[in-house]
Amino acid sequence: MKLAIASRSVVAAAAMMALSGLSHATVDAAAAQALAQKNNCTKCHAVDKKKEGPSFKETAAKYKGKADAEAKLYTHLTTGPKVKMADGTEDEHKKIKATEAETKNLIGWILSQ
Repeated sequence: MKLAIASRSVVAAAAMMALSGLSHATVDAAAAQALAQKNNCTKCHAVDKKKEGPSFKETAAKYKGKADAEAKLYTHLTTGPKVKMADGTEDEHKKIKATEAETKNLIGWILSQ
């Protein structure tokens, strides 16, 4: 009986992860970091300190627990919206050059910080 309850819990947890669109356990951190470097994301962003843009940890904290986090970050990275710079000016955020899967992996890595 206990095994059946445990099995259902594992199945339920797996289903929730699949429905979320991202499983942070499946993030390829090395590939995400390489993509961030290749696209010059690290010029304005760092993992744990503010540069011209927020740190990846700040971004993860901002979106923690929000169901639309992945979608919002995907839009931000792929559409080049206007962003406020540290000096108060606005600039167009650089569009990432990557496949959808690579972009989603990067987003998963950012959200896991």
